Amino acid sequence: MRLFKVLLLLFFVTISVNAQEVSSASLIKQKIEIKELKKDLNTFYNKKEKEYQVRKKELETLLAKVEKEKKDIQALRDENKELLQNIKGEVDSKTANIYNKMKPKIAAEIFNQMIIEGKIEDVFDIILRLKDKNITSLMKYISPKNASILTQMLKDYKVNNNEEG
Repeated sequence: MRLFKVLLLLFFVTISVNAQEVSSASLIKQKIEIKELKKDLNTFYNKKEKEYQVRKKELETLLAKVEKEKKDIQALRDENKELLQNIKGEVDSKTANIYNKMKPKIAAEIFNQMIIEGKIEDVFDIILRLKDKNITSLMKYISPKNASILTQMLKDYKVNNNEEG
């Protein structure tokens, strides 16, 4: 019986040792698999990082191009705006010359009609360019209502320009 117990004990020890060897082999195998997985993940990460950097550079290049085009468009817009202002100034100046040479009564009739048509800003722009003595003569013939509006506009214009200057 004693021999049986010893054999039984030996059997369990052998099974335990074998189990540990199997566990050890299994752990080594798992460790190798983990290292391979880690290597694969690093490779995958590095590949994706390179792709990201390439895409990032492409986007930055595109953004720089868009910004440059935006600046070019803005410069062109500013240039066109300046040209339009110069053209408008030239037209307004020529128009003012025409009205400076016109008889005040005729000019006033034209201005009254323009104001009726809702073009008071155009009339005001012309009046700003007229000689002072012509404005005085002209105001005699403009309707009282229109003369009042234009006088107020001139007053506001003078106040606003004095504040800016």
